[in-house]
Amino acid sequence: MITFLSGGTGTPKLLEGARNVIPDSEISVIVNTGEDIWYQGGHISPDVDTVMYLFAGLLNTDTWWGVRGDSFLTHDVINKLIPDAYMSIGDKDRAVHIARAEWLKNGMTLTQVTEKLCSHFGISATILPMSDSPFTTYVRTAQGDIHFQEYWVRYRGSTEISAVIHVPDKQPPATPEVTLAIRRSDMVIIGPRNPVTSILPILTCTGVREELAKKKVIAISPFIGDGPVSGPAAQLMRTMEYPADSTGVRALYADLVDVFIQDERDTAQVPGAVRLDTLMKTPAIAEHLMREILSREL
Repeated sequence: MITFLSGGTGTPKLLEGARNVIPDSEISVIVNTGEDIWYQGGHISPDVDTVMYLFAGLLNTDTWWGVRGDSFLTHDVINKLIPDAYMSIGDKDRAVHIARAEWLKNGMTLTQVTEKLCSHFGISATILPMSDSPFTTYVRTAQGDIHFQEYWVRYRGSTEISAVIHVPDKQPPATPEVTLAIRRSDMVIIGPRNPVTSILPILTCTGVREELAKKKVIAISPFIGDGPVSGPAAQLMRTMEYPADSTGVRALYADLVDVFIQDERDTAQVPGAVRLDTLMKTPAIAEHLMREILSREL
């Protein structure tokens, strides 16, 4: 069993390749929920949904969110009624959000809801929200604190921020399912995703670091040079007072990681890092990266 710590883009790309190397039933994915949001009557769990749609064969891999070929009839009507709406949500995707909201309101946990959705989609991999307790990521701006989704989707990460904060301001408990998944793993891979908003929330959950300390942990940097492959990781790293490159990522993960992988083209120098092609432009490159990780027994 291999467990992945995942956000919404980089790790799913690696998972796309990993599925050609490892049976889905031998894969568990612990997913960030810090970017979850209640929106337009639904509950969006964006990183969970991206991973879930990937394993269901439904993911729009042009955008790495939403359902491939989805229609936007409801969105078009809502956009006329609520011009300030800032998320484009497809109809099939919205149905998942509404179902999740109903189940949560009726007392199901996010883990139970995710299991029910995975069963509906015929997914044999284990997909686990990091916690059943809310732990929402906000960023501090000159105009006030805003949800990470608003910062990234509405403002495209262009708003100046002075801090990354979480509500509530206490560690969320990891679920028993998360703890067990790590415990049963032969290896844990921290995917190449935004360290601040995708991975740190998972590591913040009580019990996760303690379990990872007993395992072989491999981390892949999302940076090549001083820029991330995608997303606002550079600004967020600087806000956390870390260098916005692979050296900062390595420092942020500190002694949690046994093997650190950075791209072969990366100009940052991380002592002891393994150099591989991590720019997963195609599923074939992602598969090759996964085979390299396994064959080298890093």
